[in-house]
Amino acid sequence: MTRQGTLLVVDDNELNRDALSRHLRRQGYLVTVAADGHAALALIAAEPYDVVLLDVEMPGMSGLEVLTRLRAAHSDTELPVIMVTARSQGPDIVEAFQLGANDYVTKPIDVPVALARIATHVSRKWAFEDLRVSEERYALAMHGANDGLWDWNLFTNEVYWSPRWKAMLGYEETEIGTSPNEWFDRVHPEDLELVRTALTAHLEDPGSHFESEHRLLDSRGSYRWVLSRAAAVRGDAGVATRLAGSFSDITDAKLADPLTGLPNRLLFLDLLERTIKRAERKQSAFALLALGLDRLTMVNDSLGPAAADQLIVAVSRRLQSSLRSTDAVTRGASTFTLARLGGDEFNVLVDGIAEAGDAISIAERLRRALLEPFDVDGNQVFTSAIVGVAVSATGYTRADEVLRDASAALHRAKAGGMACEIFDPAMRSRAVSRLQLETDLRKAVDERALEMHYQPILSLRSGRIEAFEALVRWRHPDRGFVNPAEFIGVAEATGLIHEIGRLTLTESCRQMARWKKQFGDAAPRVVCVNMSSRQFTSADLISDIEAILEETGLTSSSLKLEITESAFINDIRAAQATLERTQLLGIEWSLDDFGTGYSSLSHLHRLQVDTVKVDRSFVSRLEDDVRGLELVQAIVTLSHNLGMDVVAEGVETRVQAEQLLALGCEYAQGFHFSKAVEAAEAGRFIAAQPWRQCAEATA
Repeated sequence: MTRQGTLLVVDDNELNRDALSRHLRRQGYLVTVAADGHAALALIAAEPYDVVLLDVEMPGMSGLEVLTRLRAAHSDTELPVIMVTARSQGPDIVEAFQLGANDYVTKPIDVPVALARIATHVSRKWAFEDLRVSEERYALAMHGANDGLWDWNLFTNEVYWSPRWKAMLGYEETEIGTSPNEWFDRVHPEDLELVRTALTAHLEDPGSHFESEHRLLDSRGSYRWVLSRAAAVRGDAGVATRLAGSFSDITDAKLADPLTGLPNRLLFLDLLERTIKRAERKQSAFALLALGLDRLTMVNDSLGPAAADQLIVAVSRRLQSSLRSTDAVTRGASTFTLARLGGDEFNVLVDGIAEAGDAISIAERLRRALLEPFDVDGNQVFTSAIVGVAVSATGYTRADEVLRDASAALHRAKAGGMACEIFDPAMRSRAVSRLQLETDLRKAVDERALEMHYQPILSLRSGRIEAFEALVRWRHPDRGFVNPAEFIGVAEATGLIHEIGRLTLTESCRQMARWKKQFGDAAPRVVCVNMSSRQFTSADLISDIEAILEETGLTSSSLKLEITESAFINDIRAAQATLERTQLLGIEWSLDDFGTGYSSLSHLHRLQVDTVKVDRSFVSRLEDDVRGLELVQAIVTLSHNLGMDVVAEGVETRVQAEQLLALGCEYAQGFHFSKAVEAAEAGRFIAAQPWRQCAEATA
C-alpha cells in the first residue's frame, strides 16, 4: 500500500487555501485546511501531520506566533513547518528560521517549486520517523533478548557490549571495557585459535558467515559454553567496517543429554577429570561403571523410536532412584554421578569406594533394579543391563582412559555372555589388537587385497570335481595369512562383511566364468559361495546377485550359495521367501554346517535348499564312533527323502571317504583331497582331474 503524506494548509485567504489544496491533492497528498492559527493548533493537537504550510500574515494570531507554539511542543524533525510569505526577503523570514521554521515559499506560489520542497520535507520527516521506530524496536529487542549483543567498530577497534552480554558472564555494567580483548582474553585457550580463524575467514570472504561454539570464562572462574554469530557491515569496496553479533549461552544444552537431562559426555568427562585429580590429592579411590542396555533395538524395531526413547527415560529414572538408596552398600562414603553418553549406554561414576568389591555390589544392585518390567505406551517391556567396571587402582591420569577401559570391560562382558566384568590390562591389549586388525582389514578391502582360494568338491563315486567352494583369504603384509575365523567376526561387527561379501561373490563368479570358457564341459558344474547372515537379510540381495551375474557373464545355474542356520533362525518365513526368489533365477542353495544348530532337523523340511553339507564334527567321528556313523546315515537318508543331495565336509582320510560313499553320500571335500588353493592351482586340478583316476582304481 502506497504511503500518503498528510499536510495541513493554514491561510486566512480562502482562495489561496483552495488553490493550494487542489494542487496538493492532485499529487496524492491528504490535505486538511485551517483558516486561522487557533484552528490550526486545535487540528495539530488532535491528529498528526507530516508537513504544515503556514501563512506568515494572518489576523488575530500570526503565523510566527503559531510557529512559536508548535516548536514548544514539536521539534523540526517531528513536525516540519514551511512558511508561506508574500516577501522573499525581510525580517519575517529571518525570524521564522530563528523560531524553528524548516523552509519557506513565496506568494504567488510557484507550484512545482513548492511541491519539490514539500516532498523533500515529507521524505525527511518519514526517514527520521522510521529511524526512531527502528531504534525503539532495537532497544526493545535488545532489552528483551536473552542473547548478549555486541557491535565492533573495526576502524576504532572499540566494541559495544550489551548489558545482557556482561550479565551472562556475571559482570556489572561498569566492569567491562570496550576492547575486543574483553572477549578474546576470556576464550578458553583450546578454542581461541578456532575463534580467530573463523572471524578472519568471515572478514575476508563476504560470502561467508561467522558462527562459533566456544567456552568463555565467567566472573566465577568457570567456563560457559556460548554460541556466537556475527555479520560484517561492508563499505562500497567490500571491506568490513563493523562487525555486529550475538552470544547465546548454550551451556545447559551442551552439557546435558537432551532426552534424559542427565550429564552428557562433555560434562561427564569434565566431572571425571576432577574426580581423578581429587583422588590423587586425597589418595582415595573411585570406579566407573558402564551399563549397556539389552533389547533396546528390539523395542525400537517393534514399538518405534518414541517408545525406545520412553524406555531410556524410564531406565534413567529407575537408576537414579536406585543410586539414592545405595549408600548402605558402600557404608555411606560414596557419591554417585549418573550420565548418559548416547544410545543404550549409561555411566555411573562412584567416588569414594573402599575397594573394588564396592563397585561390583553397586553394579549388581543396579542390574537387579532393571529386572522389573517397564510400562511403555501400555506395553510391558523388559530389559536388563551388562556392566563393565574400571577402578582407579589402575592408575589413571585422564578421563578418556577410564571411559575407554570401562567400555572395554563392557564389550568383554557382552562377548563372554557375562553380567559384569572388571577391566584388566589384558583387555586393553586385546582391544588395541582388534582395532589394528579392523584398520588393516579396512585397508585390505579398500585396496582389493583379499584373495579367493578354491577347495574342490568331488563326486565320491566318480572322483570328478563337481564344484569348488570359494573361500576368502587375507594375506596380511606382516602377519601372513590371517585365519578367517579371526577377521570374519571383525567384518561382521563393523559392517565390512557387506563389501567383502560382494567382492567375494563377484570374483568367484568371474573366475567360474573363465573356467567355463576355458574347460567347457570339463569345468565344474557350480561354484559355491558363502553368504553371511547380514548379506542374506539385505534388501538388496537379489538385485546385487543379478548385477554381478550380468557383470561377470556367469549363468545363474553355475552359482550355488551357502548359508548356515544362523542366517535364518530368527525369521524362517523370510528365509524361505529369499530362497524361493533366488531359486526362480536358477541359483541353488546349500545349508552349511548342518547338524551344529539346535533346531536344524526341525527346520530342514521347511527350507527348500538343494544341498545339505554335513559338518566336519560328524565326519571326524565316522571311523571310531558308531553313533557318529548312525547320525551321518540319518542325515543322508533324511536329505534324500526331501530331495536334497549331500556334501560331507572335513574329509581327511581314505577310510572316511569310503564310509561316506557306502552311506550314500554323493559329494565330499576336505584335506584328504585338497586344501583350498589359488585359482591357478584349481585350474590345474580341473585339467588333470587327479581324483577321478583314484576313484576308478578304487572301483
